[in-house]
Amino acid sequence: MDRVLVDRVRSFNRTVTQRVGALDDHFLARDRPLGESRLLWEIGEDGCDVRRLRTELDLDSGYVSRLLRSLEADGLVTVDPSPADKRVRTARLTPAGVRERGELDRRADEQAWSLVAPLDERHRDRLAAAMGEVERLLTAALVRTEVVDPTDPRARRCLDEYFAELGRRFDGGFEPGRSLATPAEDLRPPRGAVLLAGLRDEPVGSAMLLFEAGGTALVKRMWVAPGVRGLGVGRRLLADLEARAAAAGAHTIRLETNRALTEAISLYRSTGYDEVAPFNDESYAHHWFAKALGPG
Repeated sequence: MDRVLVDRVRSFNRTVTQRVGALDDHFLARDRPLGESRLLWEIGEDGCDVRRLRTELDLDSGYVSRLLRSLEADGLVTVDPSPADKRVRTARLTPAGVRERGELDRRADEQAWSLVAPLDERHRDRLAAAMGEVERLLTAALVRTEVVDPTDPRARRCLDEYFAELGRRFDGGFEPGRSLATPAEDLRPPRGAVLLAGLRDEPVGSAMLLFEAGGTALVKRMWVAPGVRGLGVGRRLLADLEARAAAAGAHTIRLETNRALTEAISLYRSTGYDEVAPFNDESYAHHWFAKALGPG
């Protein structure tokens, strides 16, 4: 553990929580704490499934239920079963809830301005840029990876998005049937793996790993959602695949790619992959790369 880094993060947390009033039971000078106010914002004018509220806010189901009961008691929220599925409960703002949310918006705008008003224009721009960078990095830290079955709907969704993007970017489009096939049975341990990256329960990236004869492993179909590109998700997926390959005894990991995927080519070169002679007959490939792995 990096003690200096941990101390800096904790100092930052203390400053922010105090400055935004997170510790005040009367957040923004209203009669409720931050948790209840945040729930009003997340429910929104169109309502929101309770399960999605828990996911978006990353809160315990019991705590969300208590917050909702408190808001219901104040006449700001109703929670009812969905007509389509009684197991799904939907929270909606009452007219009083809509008015309260509007007042919270107004006061939140005033509070946000109070953070930057004492600064001159140059320092305001610096603070805004720093906040944007912090938000992006914290979002990156929320991404989680897991191994899933190749038939997992989330993995299939990523693969469909990947194929669609290749169709838009490749000269002449992309037809999956012309590409080397990857049977599902080869993507299950111990013969391979499908790695999924998720952010707040939404799939944002995936990659495949195939173990080959002779101590090599092959990376296939690595894709990252456009909305999280630049957050290091692809680099994390690749590092995870390398670690799994090394742990399984592979001494070399390799992959092929198309010349149109310039970001991927840059990633591979920056992470130690060397261009090698073609090792398969993938019809859409223009570049083949390999990297030696350390012991697992």
